[in-house]
Amino acid sequence: MSFKTKVGSLNSYEKGSIDLNDDLRHYAFSNIFEVANAAKPYERVMVASNLEYAAEVVRAEGTSAWYTAPHDEFAIVMDGEIEFTFFQLGDDQKPTHQAGAIKINGEPKGKRMGKVRARRGHEVLLPKGAAYQLSAIKPSVCLIQTSAGPESVERWSKICVLD
Repeated sequence: MSFKTKVGSLNSYEKGSIDLNDDLRHYAFSNIFEVANAAKPYERVMVASNLEYAAEVVRAEGTSAWYTAPHDEFAIVMDGEIEFTFFQLGDDQKPTHQAGAIKINGEPKGKRMGKVRARRGHEVLLPKGAAYQLSAIKPSVCLIQTSAGPESVERWSKICVLD
């Protein structure tokens, strides 16, 4: 038996499926490109959840607000090209909530840390307590590993398939 791996994109994907001899309500199946196509720019739609941890699909298009989190997050660019800009935060802007990303008010007041331009397949660390902003010239997709929080959007009834 042989298998062929296919990598999708916003313009070309097939909705995934799986054959199980089990109750499908025990699983959350989604297609990240389908979710991204239906999302607003920079909406963080959860596509996986395990206890407090989450994987969120983000449709990057234009420039996002500034975000921060009280823990490290990781972003994997799944389609297109995304620029990540980083700033240290002053004490008055550092996150005080427990988990997940939040938008910060206004511009970050700390020192500029730099930029990362990432393309499909690249992973970027979003450091604990730093401000970050995403920017994409063309619609792009990233998957963010994080904890569920104030910006997390749950749409399980729209993205899960039940027979």
